[in-house]
Formats: sequence, structure tokens, C-alpha cells
Amino acid sequence: MGKRLLLVDDEPFNLELLTELLQDAGYDTVQAEDGETAWQILQQEGETFSAVLLDKMMPGISGFELLRRMKSSARLAFVPAIMQTAVGAAASVQEGLSSGAFYYLTKPFSRDMLLAVVAAASVHWDRHQHFKELASQQAGALRHMNSASFCFGNLLEAQHVTSLLAKASPEPEKVATGLFELIVNAIEHGNLEVSYEEKTRLQSQECWESELEQRLADPVLGRRRVWVDMAREAGCLRFTIRDEGRGFDWQNFQDSAPDALLASHGRGILIARKLSFDLVEYQGCGNVVVATTLLPAQ
Repeated sequence: MGKRLLLVDDEPFNLELLTELLQDAGYDTVQAEDGETAWQILQQEGETFSAVLLDKMMPGISGFELLRRMKSSARLAFVPAIMQTAVGAAASVQEGLSSGAFYYLTKPFSRDMLLAVVAAASVHWDRHQHFKELASQQAGALRHMNSASFCFGNLLEAQHVTSLLAKASPEPEKVATGLFELIVNAIEHGNLEVSYEEKTRLQSQECWESELEQRLADPVLGRRRVWVDMAREAGCLRFTIRDEGRGFDWQNFQDSAPDALLASHGRGILIARKLSFDLVEYQGCGNVVVATTLLPAQ
């Protein structure tokens, strides 16, 4: 079964264009011509969609208001929303970000950019669903875990560690989504030294996966490790992630700039800060990050 997408736009031509391009690429699509209809659909079957494509300006419930409703719902908060915006509309991007939109399409957009952004959003939803399924296994016992420490080197090992550590939280799928993003950054951008610009280029050339394999096989880069420590402290869980890379200018990534949000990747820190943790702090040169989630009062 293909991935399902909800397309929301009050312009019939835009809906038809999006539908044609996305169905040709193998997606199942559902159309909504206004925010009210979209909200009704989301309330009934929101978790079946891999992403929602929104037009920001619509009569009645606007795209921004629909976003706010999604992010205020525990069931829908992690469903990725892709906002359509005009070229150079930085203010619009910032407004959408405050409402919870981490993915953008600038009009007019190309087929390749549309598919790249939709694919990126779908990957994040797939990860969230994957960790949600794992969260139900042995979660009760693991919530009594007070500390843990792991050392590993690749993304498959990162998934295993993430799914286990997240079960120490009352909301494991929420924590897992952001924790995995931070660990992926530590492996890819830290240990394997892939820059943001390089990843953009490699993805556009469709050789990203092969480049990762090559770097993991490198006799120097491939031997680097990531350490993840979890500690249960008074009223919170604290996760410390450390890699062996040279670090990065983390101050520039505390809040994603509008231009960065128009790309097909680079939202890991943002997702961790806005959706998964109450506090995310980088230290030193940027190869150590501490993520904290508050626990409910006993």
C-alpha cells in the first residue's frame, strides 16, 4: 500500500496538479478544498497520513490555524505538515515555524523538489511510527531504569539503542523521535564529517546512501563511536550524546533559518527541540549535546 497524503488547498487547479504529480510517484492522496474539511478528515483518520500538504491562505480555517490544531493534538502532533509559501517569504516561514511547520514548498515548485520534500517528511513520520510500535514492548519495566550507557557506531545500532532508552520515558515514542535525530546528527555530521552542504549535494545526486557506506568503511572515520548516557534525575530524564567529530558551529542551528527550512533535510535539531524535549543544549565545540525531558509529578 502506498503512503497516504492529505492535500489541502482552496484552488482546484493546485489540488489537481499536486494529485497528479504525487499519484504518478506512487502516493495515495486525499483532497480537501478548505480547512474545515481537512480538520474533519484529520480527526477521523489523521494517523493514516504520512504528511499533510497545506496552503497557508484559505477561507475559514487557515493553514496556520489547521497546523495549530494538529500540534495541540497528541495523536496528530508528529504528523508532518508541508506548508506552501511564496519565494522569499521569510516572515511566512517564521510564522509557520511557530505553528509547527518544519517543511516548506516554495511556489512555483518543481516536481523534483516536491517529491524530495514529501519523501523527507514521510521518513520522519515512518520513524515516529516505528518507535511507537517498539514502545509497547517491555516499557513498564524499563521505566524503572535510572541510568544507562551505550557506545556504538552506525544507524542500525542507533535505532536499537534509541528504542530501548526511550522506554525509560512515560512518552517513549515522543522521546525516541528526537533522540534518534540527535544521534543521527552525531554519526553523520559528527563522526563521518558530512557537512550540511555535502548532504544536500549527495541527496540531489542520489548517492547519499552509498557515500554513508563508504565513510562507515573508512579505516579512520568508520572506527569512531557515539556515546549515549541516560540519567534519571529529580523530575527529569537527561540524555547526553557525545561523538568523536570536530564539532560544528551549533549556535547557528539553535533555530533554523527560513532558507534552511526550504531544503529537503536539516530539521533534526529543530524536531528534537520543538517536539521531543523540553531542553536541548549543545556544549563546547558542538560534539556533546544534552537533551532533557521533564517527568510528570508523582
